[in-house]
Amino acid sequence: MTGRDDGDPEPGLDLPDRPGVAASAEPEPHAGDEPVVHAIGIGPGNPELLTRRGGRLLREADVVVGFETVVDYVADETDADLLTCGYRDEREALARFARRVAAGDRGVAVLMGDPNHSGYQFLGKVEAAVDAPVRVVPGISSVQVAASRARTPLEDSTFVTLHVRGDVTADLDRLVGDAGDRHLIVIPRPYDWMPEDVAGRLVDAGADPALDALVMERLTHSDEAITRTDLGSLAEDAGGDAPEDSPFSDLSVLVVRRNSDRV
Repeated sequence: MTGRDDGDPEPGLDLPDRPGVAASAEPEPHAGDEPVVHAIGIGPGNPELLTRRGGRLLREADVVVGFETVVDYVADETDADLLTCGYRDEREALARFARRVAAGDRGVAVLMGDPNHSGYQFLGKVEAAVDAPVRVVPGISSVQVAASRARTPLEDSTFVTLHVRGDVTADLDRLVGDAGDRHLIVIPRPYDWMPEDVAGRLVDAGADPALDALVMERLTHSDEAITRTDLGSLAEDAGGDAPEDSPFSDLSVLVVRRNSDRV
């Protein structure tokens, strides 16, 4: 049945305090012939970048769970019941999802981009909710698209996501340490660590303000925009923690190219 499942509410689940850590604590278990739940990376939101395997699993699913903005991107790719949620009601949605899986339904969780890039928080919650092995199905991510647009090979790059809760000092220190020597690919955090704030941190720490900086917004969508500037100019807009304080979308990736003499 296509549409959103608004059935009877389920009691909230006990989810791990650090679901991302729980999800990456050990290798994926071998499922054998057991039914599994699939956690699919759907790409940057452009359906053309959904993998063939991901599309097939969505078509075969009985129930799909994910954040509303993510599920909306794949709603036309499946006839499954759609369980959408936000941060406030994700426990209830995952409890309903777990009940459906326990009853024998084929369950799919959807995550933006590639689950291996920033998706382990929700992955860990899915694993805690269901009594079944969870298989990750990698997808295309905005990080991969950004690397292609900026021509920054991943093996020569340092990737950091700031789009997490809590202290990001260690991640910022990694960027500071590698600035100039390696390409930097950064997923900013709305709205306290936007591209200009990261640039400001790098320049303040001694990074060359002449380094090429690209801010890529809404990659692969019809309104994709790429701003090419230098690190110093980008840093001039640093400061603030509200949407109106940044000239950029919350769907942005920052790339800082390394010094040209390193090529």
